[in-house]
Parts: sequence; C-alpha cells; structure tokens
Amino acid sequence: MSQPAMINRYKWYEIIGIYAGILLFLAFVLAPFIEGFLVSLKPLSQLFSSPYHFIPENGSFTAYRTMWTSVPGFAWYIFNSFLISGSITIIVLILVVPAAYAFARFEFKGSGLLLGAFLAVKMFSGAVLLIPLFRLMRSFGVLNTYFAMIVPGVAFIIPTGIWLLHTYIRRIPRELDEAAYVDGASQFYTLRRVILPIAMPGIIVVAISSFIEAYAQQFIYALTFNSKTEYMPLPVGLFAYFGRQEVVWNELMAASFVGIAPALVVIFFLQRYLVSGLTAGAVKQ
Repeated sequence: MSQPAMINRYKWYEIIGIYAGILLFLAFVLAPFIEGFLVSLKPLSQLFSSPYHFIPENGSFTAYRTMWTSVPGFAWYIFNSFLISGSITIIVLILVVPAAYAFARFEFKGSGLLLGAFLAVKMFSGAVLLIPLFRLMRSFGVLNTYFAMIVPGVAFIIPTGIWLLHTYIRRIPRELDEAAYVDGASQFYTLRRVILPIAMPGIIVVAISSFIEAYAQQFIYALTFNSKTEYMPLPVGLFAYFGRQEVVWNELMAASFVGIAPALVVIFFLQRYLVSGLTAGAVKQ
C-alpha cells in the first residue's frame, strides 16, 4: 500500500498552525511592500496626519502620473538601470559558465585556494574600494560612461556566480562527459551540447541573482563614477524625489514600484527555473 502524503499525517490543528505560521511570515515579509503601495495612493497631506490611517482615504493613482513630471527623464533612468544590469548579467554569464565548468570538472593545483580567494573578494565592501576604482577608471578614461558602472559590477558579481554554478555542475554526473569524450566530442562541444542544457536551471539562478545584485549596487557607483545625468540609473533618479524642504513620499513610492515592476515580471516568469535550480540536489535520486 502506498503511504499517505506527509501533509496528511498531521492533525487538523497542526495543519492550521503550519499555515498560520506561513501567513505570519508572509505578513512580515510583505508588510513593507503593502505599506509602500498604500503610501503611493495617498495624498501627501495624509501621510503625516494624526491619527495615522493605514488604508488611504480618497486614494488615487495621481502620484503615478505626476511622478513623471516631478523628475524629468525618469523613464531614461529606468532604461539606464536595465541597460547596466542587463550588460553586467550577460558579461558575468559569458565569463562564469566556462570558469565554473573548469572548477567543477578539472583538478588543477591551487583550485581550492583560488575559490577561497573569490570569497575573500566578496568580503570587501564596494565603498572601501571606491577611491582605487575611481583612479583606475580615470586612468582608463571611462569616467562618465556606462563602462564605469559595468566593469566594477562584473568584477564583484563574478565570484558569487562561479561559486553558485560550479556547485551545480558538480552535481551533474561525470559519466555524461566521459560518454561524450568516447564519442569524440571536444571539451567545448561537451560543455555546449551536454552540460549547458542540463545546467540551465543553475545558469538562470546565476543570471537572476546577478541581475538583482547589479540592480542594487548601482547607486554608489553612479554617484562616484558619473556626473552626467544621461548615464544615471534608477536609484539616482529615486534620490531626486528627496527635496530640500520635504520628501515627496507618495511619488517616491510610486516611482519605486514602476521602476521594479519590469524586473518583477521577468522574475515571475522565470521563478520555476529559479526554484528548480536552488533545490537541485536536495533530494537524492
């Protein structure tokens, strides 16, 4: 006889407790986003009224219309963010895939030390290296360009990508490589036709994590390496809503949701690959 599913082994009150715990956890995680969205619907006069009302009175999407005129060129800020993050992600994947395959499949002297060095690089904050990076960018003449933000982003994200992907590739049986070698396939052909299709969930995990990290670290690089508005990313555009006298919170929240909406749509459609990549190897076949 087949055993009942694990969830059916719990009593009714235990199931209620499990789902209550999940709902409580989601409430803590989603509360800031819900509050931010409600703030974007409120008139600015209601944000500091007493007593404070969580649900907006006479809420509207006016802030979603006026935010475009409050910060001219806001759409260009969004475009710059996706251009920079997308470029970083593509370059990281091009460099990480062969490097992760080499670390996973070949035993060479100093490989463990080199992997440890990658982790050591992640221990340094980007702010600590701003002055050396600024001097380096100035010597190469790439200040006030997209490259000034793309190059540091790639350098700081590559170590994480190699660690994530090389761990995933190591779970792929070596017998597949050996079978390809017996059939006369080269290492490059084996990587392209055998390993990459199987490792695609792990590659998508690296791509999504690289995109999110590149999106998050743009502010400090943009303010340090750029002084031209046409190259500024979204975080700098959001900072423009902080005025000298007051902060336009409703428009700031509206602009934040508009800026991250395309990224959330992409992640939503790729989430099944993300979940399969993160849980690969958790269950023994």
